Amino acid sequence: MKTYDTMNIRNICLVGHGGAGKTSITEACLFNSGAINRMGKVPEGNTMSDSLPEEIKQKISISTSLLPVEWQGHKINVLDTPGYSDFFGEVKSALRVAESGVVVLCGVSGVEVQAELLLDLMEEQKLPRIIFINKLDRENASFSKVMEQLKEQFPNTGFAPLCLPIGKEEDFQGVVDILEEKAYYYDKNGSGKHEIKDIPEELLGEVEEYREILAESIAEADDEILIKYLDGETLTPEEINNGLKIALEQNLVVPVIVGSATKNIGVDKLLDFVIKFAPQPQVREERSALIFKTLADPYVGKMSFVRVYGGQLKGDMTVYNAQKEKEEKIGTPFILLGKNQVSLELVPAGDIAVLAKLQEGTTGDTLCTKEKLIKLDGIELPVSRLPVAISPKSKGDEDKLSNALARLIEEDPTLKVEKNPETRELILYGMGEMHLDILVEKLQRKFGVGVEMGAPRVPYRETIKQSVKVEGKHKKQSGGHGQYGHVWINFEPLYDGEFEFTEEIFGGAVPRQYFPAVEKGLQEAMLDGILAGYPVTGIKATLYDGSYHSVDSSEMAFKLAAILAFRKGAEMASPVLLEPIYEVEVRVPEAYMGDVIGDLNSKRGRVLGMEADGKFQIIKAHVPLAEMMRYEIDLKSMTQGRGSFDMHFHKYDEVPAKISEGIIKQAKEA
Repeated sequence: MKTYDTMNIRNICLVGHGGAGKTSITEACLFNSGAINRMGKVPEGNTMSDSLPEEIKQKISISTSLLPVEWQGHKINVLDTPGYSDFFGEVKSALRVAESGVVVLCGVSGVEVQAELLLDLMEEQKLPRIIFINKLDRENASFSKVMEQLKEQFPNTGFAPLCLPIGKEEDFQGVVDILEEKAYYYDKNGSGKHEIKDIPEELLGEVEEYREILAESIAEADDEILIKYLDGETLTPEEINNGLKIALEQNLVVPVIVGSATKNIGVDKLLDFVIKFAPQPQVREERSALIFKTLADPYVGKMSFVRVYGGQLKGDMTVYNAQKEKEEKIGTPFILLGKNQVSLELVPAGDIAVLAKLQEGTTGDTLCTKEKLIKLDGIELPVSRLPVAISPKSKGDEDKLSNALARLIEEDPTLKVEKNPETRELILYGMGEMHLDILVEKLQRKFGVGVEMGAPRVPYRETIKQSVKVEGKHKKQSGGHGQYGHVWINFEPLYDGEFEFTEEIFGGAVPRQYFPAVEKGLQEAMLDGILAGYPVTGIKATLYDGSYHSVDSSEMAFKLAAILAFRKGAEMASPVLLEPIYEVEVRVPEAYMGDVIGDLNSKRGRVLGMEADGKFQIIKAHVPLAEMMRYEIDLKSMTQGRGSFDMHFHKYDEVPAKISEGIIKQAKEA
């Protein structure tokens, strides 16, 4: 593939709800450019974007694909992203390196949840947006219905159709180009070829209406155009084109293009628009590149997707990793067309490519020169909130699993893994059930590690509610020296700490050298409570009496005496089970507030209050961790994916008696 100047490069990110047709649009782009001679189909598993085995099996995109499309002397880097919320990290990474986003909407389903969230996100990021209404050849597809939805849900956004559909549903046969004021009738065989005709009379009124909307939108972008528009003068095609380009960059207008990817109608209009109006890449003077995605391939090794912001990258060049503070030599850059690698002589500023086998580089790192240190803004990834306990099916595969997870976390930084020191479980956090299921498939396919997943154990604790004084005596005679340790200890609840040990020994009843052994014995005994075997907390222990033997007493004897005292005292002091309580903040649209509050109450939560945040409400509550394990799934279901939440440990609190009985019974049966 030839090298393109920065001014002739465009980076666009296809986003939208799952099933809207992003991958099919990418196929049509590649076909129209001549890169492929036949359009693949998602159901057949033969598209260039979805080449991973898991994608072919599930018939969805789970990873962002980079597909370069050469079109009219330009190179358009198309980033085809997943449409399911479980893979939102892939979307955010791709948006970080694109100059504009193409939001793909289904002509039947309209503005679905993921598209709604993405339009909001791109508005926040001030990223230019283009709408492509796809699937207008389907039954019940309606351009006007989708436009009404857009205006209703985003009343302050200037949507400006640049195309109108000719025909409906099965009779959809072409588009009217509002800028050119021409009608394009496409071949029925999906070749993308078209015949240019005059606009059908029945559409002339609509064309005039939308030209007026467009003129009004772009007039805001340029003072000279605004004056001319307000004076009622007709804008020239050049003024409209220049104004549209400025308005798009300034987010004053969101152009709308229509078509059908599978019938290859209107996709060329999208490509034409991108090279003519979409922003050029932003570049810097100093050499710099951002790693925005990592792929772990069992054959090629680690592949790092990089966007060059300044200078250029060539094979055998030495780069400096600003985050890792290490130099390394890069191999020949390439791009991927499906599973095929196409080598590149060099990667200029503004372009995107892949580097293989970087030893140090991970997603979010900046590559630059050692002499001119640059750290580009990283990628703000979503936080995974769905935990599972994960373990290898085969004993002895613990290290193998640990290494495999480390590789997959490099590939997908939204995954998080931690070892819970209390439950001794390996806990993996994912974005959702599909995310975790696909991870299991990857572990088996890429690394040969079979795993089992289940609900994590809640790290309960135990404590006491009453004060007791108990005796602990360890006495043993077995020829020669015996063992003798004798203590009296006062146990009482400690409300502002985990454990406190003091002594009030008078007259040397227990020699000072045995105090540490008594404390150590108590700490060891507290690791396993007497109710359900959970660690004990919130105890003050005071050693106040005892006795010793000048020959048979030892540190071990006093340690064992302390353990006996603790076990006896814990049973007598009204032991109870404690559970972790988390401070939870749920962010939801106001329409779902009642359902969410009701659900939190059913989860034994205590709602503390609410506050407004734009069109969202933030609900604050204290909720037991045991009730929050599946909350990621519950909240998605309640809010159709529009809600999000954050949670932090707050404190331990007593478990209600009925629930406690069940936990204790289960622990004793295990």
